[in-house]
Amino acid sequence: MPHRGFRPSSSEQTSAYAVAASELLEVLWGRGQESAAPGTVSPSQLRALLVIERQEGTNLRALGEALGSSAPSVSRLCDRMEAMGLLQRAPSPTSRREVELRLSLRGRALLQEYRALRAAELNAVLERMAPADLAALTDGLAAFHAAASERLSPQRRATDASPLRGDVADSA
Repeated sequence: MPHRGFRPSSSEQTSAYAVAASELLEVLWGRGQESAAPGTVSPSQLRALLVIERQEGTNLRALGEALGSSAPSVSRLCDRMEAMGLLQRAPSPTSRREVELRLSLRGRALLQEYRALRAAELNAVLERMAPADLAALTDGLAAFHAAASERLSPQRRATDASPLRGDVADSA
């Protein structure tokens, strides 16, 4: 991996390091998820909860678009999460054909638990970094967050929300 003073010469190299880091994050997050209470949620349910949290009141179509899933599979996913008490469906006040999706208190508590477990795993790694490297990582991640947020929500400018609240990316 890179050393102090490393400057990638291309976006391909940066992308390769980002992919490698994301794979390590998946392992760390998996460790955090395994330490969660038994019988919690699948990775696809967790992603759906994160999207619903970010887009409170979203409908099934918008959730499917965000997840890259078909309407029937999103509907079944929401059926399971509603049965688990993680989300609530309510008629849309603007359209009789649409249903709004909102997290329940239990869904919010579950996300909070997952974030705490994941943060503990991530903090164990970050504590091994030199302060200057940690500062550089923070700056780079803030810029990455802004660019990714803009790509995922072009109608919302990245500066419209704090980078640490209400974003799928803050599942770490």
